[in-house]
Amino acid sequence: MTQNPANNNRNGLPGHWRVFRLVLVTLLAWSGPALAADRCEALRTLKVPAVTIVSVANIRKDEPIAMERGGEPAKLGAAACRVRAIARPSADSLIRFEVWIPEGAAWNGKYLQVGNGGFAGQVPLFSILDGVRRGYAVAGTDDGHQTSDSTDAQWALGHPEKVRDFGDRALKATHDAAQRITVAYTGRKPRLAYFAGCSDGGREALMVAQRYPRDYNGVVAGAPAAYWTTLMEGGAALGRRMTDPATRIPKSKLQALQGAALAACGGSVSYVADPDSCHFNPDVLLCGAQDNDSCLTAPQVATVQAIYNGPTLATAATRWSGTAPGAEAAAGSWSYWVTGEPGDSLAMPHGIQYAWNYFAYLVRRDPAFRFESLTAEDVSRSHAQLGPLLNADNPDLAQFRRHGGRLLQYHGWNDPAIPANHSRTYYHSVVTKLGDPSDFYKLYFVPGMLHCGGGPGPGSVDWLRHLEDWVEHGNAPGEIIANHSPWDAAPTGASQRLAPFQAR
Repeated sequence: MTQNPANNNRNGLPGHWRVFRLVLVTLLAWSGPALAADRCEALRTLKVPAVTIVSVANIRKDEPIAMERGGEPAKLGAAACRVRAIARPSADSLIRFEVWIPEGAAWNGKYLQVGNGGFAGQVPLFSILDGVRRGYAVAGTDDGHQTSDSTDAQWALGHPEKVRDFGDRALKATHDAAQRITVAYTGRKPRLAYFAGCSDGGREALMVAQRYPRDYNGVVAGAPAAYWTTLMEGGAALGRRMTDPATRIPKSKLQALQGAALAACGGSVSYVADPDSCHFNPDVLLCGAQDNDSCLTAPQVATVQAIYNGPTLATAATRWSGTAPGAEAAAGSWSYWVTGEPGDSLAMPHGIQYAWNYFAYLVRRDPAFRFESLTAEDVSRSHAQLGPLLNADNPDLAQFRRHGGRLLQYHGWNDPAIPANHSRTYYHSVVTKLGDPSDFYKLYFVPGMLHCGGGPGPGSVDWLRHLEDWVEHGNAPGEIIANHSPWDAAPTGASQRLAPFQAR
């Protein structure tokens, strides 16, 4: 049968169908929020293997959202569907995760999974909200256990499956379930997938690139705790010193130490711009007849040297690469992570608490553990049994590279929690394994930056934006500008140029 050309559009649809389509589009536009709410509500009965949907909610753009660990409530600024769920890949697993999907055209068609920090224990809502504001469907997990204290590892005692969940299984379970949930809500698979995290989240970022190389197109790994067991061993070595009044560094002495380091290596800025060329010796502060806040005793000098150079336990030859000088007294630096604040109830700084919890609950499995009792057997068990579960140190990124993945890694030179040289060590291992990795892997060091941010140097960089530009437009990052942020002590308007690290 021949149609009347006057009733056809250029796509071959009869005229009455054009009218119907116009009415349908109009109805969809008018009822979009209602339909989005219905689609969100329908996720309540979605069937996902080994996953239970706990709750779904339509979040208004101006709705206050309670944050993790008692943070101030935040507003999303865009409407979204929020899904809370639990994954149980083993009989002893309880992996809580959330998926947030922007409503309608606000979704950019992409997926982002965000990393956690420390020993995790709560879903990282702050990072999730940031991703949703960018237009992503975003997921995050508590890594398989629940606690309000990120240094707490009691959950691991007697629960080896939860340790495996923390290592990497929670990441995979969350990714796979979140993809299904996103497709069910939007009707299509995300066109690209990214992962971004810092600290333990940086370890997680390297982990997914190493173990699940086809899951993500791009990964941001900030200050990664890649060598987890070595990091914990180094923390234990420092813990011995920090629980001994003779070798612990009082907070009141850190300003003199920082001043001497900057005098030796600071130049014209308030931080050490090139730590590799800095050879500061804290012996210049050795006390004479009087001990005061302007000098260090001989045992305290030895402690400073251990922090700079990396402590060595008498039980093993493993070394924890040290921390660069120049930000010892900065807010959120040594006194918080390493040396402690006056009046610490446990005489144990925040960073050292991680090492104590690790050896007490994962290695020794004894809540009465003390650093002084650590043995070579404990250290050996840590590396042999827990290393394969927790370390993200595999340099073989060949599959990630073949998949077209891009890895962007950064680390603050003055990081007091995870030594920046751990990132350099990992980069060199990849070079040894794969040759020049610059076509898919870039590493940046940020002078004057502390752990994941803050510090005396300008360190604010939108790493995800640079990764997007690389993955989606083929613009490999070269020199990057780091700017002042509200979290660092650099002057307003301050900036510095960061060049990608090159193996020598």
